[in-house]
Amino acid sequence: MNRLEFINTGLALMGLSHYQSDKSMNIDPHLLIGKGSPKLVGKNHFLLTEVDQSFQKMHTAAQKQGIMIKVVSSYRSFDRQKSIWNRKFVNFKSQGMTDENAISKIIEYSTLPGTSRHHWGTEIDIIDAGPPEEGDVLLPHKFHDQGPYTALREWMELHAREYGFFLPYTQDKNRTGFKYEPWHYSYAPLSRPMLKSYLELDLSQWILSKDLKGSPLLGGVFLENYIQSHVKGIDSSLL
Repeated sequence: MNRLEFINTGLALMGLSHYQSDKSMNIDPHLLIGKGSPKLVGKNHFLLTEVDQSFQKMHTAAQKQGIMIKVVSSYRSFDRQKSIWNRKFVNFKSQGMTDENAISKIIEYSTLPGTSRHHWGTEIDIIDAGPPEEGDVLLPHKFHDQGPYTALREWMELHAREYGFFLPYTQDKNRTGFKYEPWHYSYAPLSRPMLKSYLELDLSQWILSKDLKGSPLLGGVFLENYIQSHVKGIDSSLL
């Protein structure tokens, strides 16, 4: 399938369940960095068709065990990610941080716009809809030590891979980059080959702009190191 066919079908979006994940796909870069117009589906979330189909099967299986999987974040556009980045940058600067320290703080959990896996329509951030929501729901301790989402985490650890979902940001001490996120799952049959294509891009040409806070510090060596430590700093099962 050539590039035009990928674009015209919105990435098929994505009849690629049998695509060999050891090969990269010829995908329009705009789709990989969140500036495209992917065909997304879902109820109260936005995912590629194949991802949503697998999610629905997983949701049904979990529900039978008393787990109500709720997606709190799915597809995220470049502009949405940029607004998150800029808001956090301004907030940290208002606390007296230097530009460098603000950037370091942001990338503990949040990505540079154009580098988020959520741009692909393959990623979900989830909680259990059963317990009442209080404050920030995406905190690691809420998934451990009998927190409200402990049962969800335990079920996902046992069954998520049966439906193609893998945890990118594990507790592996040898992993670099973003901190542990027990809520973030990636649909591996599509995200693996998409990552391979993504890593072939010259990101400096695609993601840096004057309206991105801290932009003068984000190119060159910083971006190269960030790609190695954060974009590639995922569980080896997804590389």
